[in-house]
Amino acid sequence: MKTFSKTFTAVFVAALVFGSTLFIASPASAHCPLCVAGAAVGVTLTRWIGIDDSITGIWIAALLGAMSFWFYSWLINKKIEKINKYKWVLKPLIYILVWGTTLWSFYKFQLIIRMTQIFGLDKLTFGMLTGAILFYLVDVGDNFLIKKAGKIYFPYQRVIFSLGSMVVLSLVVYILINFFI
Repeated sequence: MKTFSKTFTAVFVAALVFGSTLFIASPASAHCPLCVAGAAVGVTLTRWIGIDDSITGIWIAALLGAMSFWFYSWLINKKIEKINKYKWVLKPLIYILVWGTTLWSFYKFQLIIRMTQIFGLDKLTFGMLTGAILFYLVDVGDNFLIKKAGKIYFPYQRVIFSLGSMVVLSLVVYILINFFI
C-alpha cells in the first residue's frame, strides 16, 4: 500500500504540473495536455487494479514520451536561435533525460518492486525500456511518413500510431509473461 501511495503521489504531482499548462498551451499540439493528464491517471489506475508492472511500464514510457515531445515542441516554438540550430539532437536528448531521471527517481524512492524480472530487468524497468524504444521509433517513423508525403494521411494519425503501438506492445508483453515466461 505504501508503494501505491508513493506512485499515486508522483503521478498526481506530474499530472498537476503538466496539466496546469493546459491553460497556456497552444490550441493544437502533437501531444495534447489532456492526453498527458489522461495517461498519468491511467498509469495510477493500473497499479491500483493489479496490472503487471511490465505493462504499466509501457504506459509510463508513453506518458514520458508525450511529455518530452511536448516540452521539445514548446522549446522549438520559442524560436531561440541556438536551440533551433541543434534541434536534431535536442529531441532525443530531452527524451532520454526525461526517461532517465524518471527511472532514477523510481529507484531512489523505491517504486520499483524487485520481485520478478524479465530478461534480467525489473518488470517496471523492462516495460519502461521497451515502451520508450517503441514510442520513439513510432514517432520517428510517423515523422518520416509525414515528410515523405508532405501531409498526414488521416486525422489523428500521430495519436492513433502512438496509442496503437502501445496497445500492441502491451498485448505482446501480456502474452510473453503469461505464456512464455
